Amino acid sequence: MSPLTFFIFALALVCSAFASPINGTSTLEKRVTHTGRGTWFDVGLGACGKQNVNSDKIVAISSAIYGNGGNCEQYMHITNTANGKSAWGKVRDECPGCGANDIDMSPSLFQELGSLDEGVLKVSWHFENKAFTLP
Repeated sequence: MSPLTFFIFALALVCSAFASPINGTSTLEKRVTHTGRGTWFDVGLGACGKQNVNSDKIVAISSAIYGNGGNCEQYMHITNTANGKSAWGKVRDECPGCGANDIDMSPSLFQELGSLDEGVLKVSWHFENKAFTLP
C-alpha cells in the first residue's frame, strides 16, 4: 500500500469516527409535514386542561392525532399554502370534528395567516421538536 493510499484510508477512517454518534442516547425526530384545512374557533377551556383566550396563539388538533394528549403544549409551525404566510401556535385543544390533518386555530393565530372572513384556509403544518421555544 502506497503512503498516499494509506493516508487517504486513515483520513477516511478518522472522518467516519467523528461522523458517528458519540453515544446511543441521541435520537432525531422525523419531521412530518401535514396538509389539511385550517379553520378558527372561539377558544375557552381546552382538552389539554388549560384556559385559553382568543388572543392566545393556540391550535386544536384532530382526534386522530390528539390521541391521549401527548402533543399538548407542543408548538406547531403552520403555513397558509395560498399566500405563504406562516406562524407558530401551541397545541392546547382537540378538534373532534376535524379531519385527520385539519386544524382549528384561535382567531389571533388564524389572522396571522389570513382573514377571519375567509373562514377556511389550506394549510401545511408540522410539529416542532418538543424542546422548541419561540424565537
